[in-house]
Amino acid sequence: MPMPRWWGHVNKRVFNPRAIAGGKWPVLTHIGRNSGATHHTPLDAFPVDGGYLFVPVYGSGSDWVRNILAAGRARLRIDGREFELTAPRIVGEDEAFGALAADANRPPRLLRIKEFLRMDLTA
Repeated sequence: MPMPRWWGHVNKRVFNPRAIAGGKWPVLTHIGRNSGATHHTPLDAFPVDGGYLFVPVYGSGSDWVRNILAAGRARLRIDGREFELTAPRIVGEDEAFGALAADANRPPRLLRIKEFLRMDLTA
């Protein structure tokens, strides 16, 4: 069971701006599917072969996930470097965990996260 959505609203308004300003977290930049506004979401980005894997702790119905799926692309900033990502898709835990490095942190089992977002680096 992903984190409750109400916590996501708190996170978006209170903690995310601080995480972005701190510059220590990877930041995913995406376009709102309805508003067309640019959004910045700090989160863990796990490198996998040819791209990155993201853990939607509030579920695959989260706004940032839906925005990226609708746009078909996003930009990722890590340590001051920018990466263009494309081909977003929801993958199951078998594919996600199979793609992760053996020493990569996995989400706590308590959260019961079964869906992940995978994206490819553009050439």
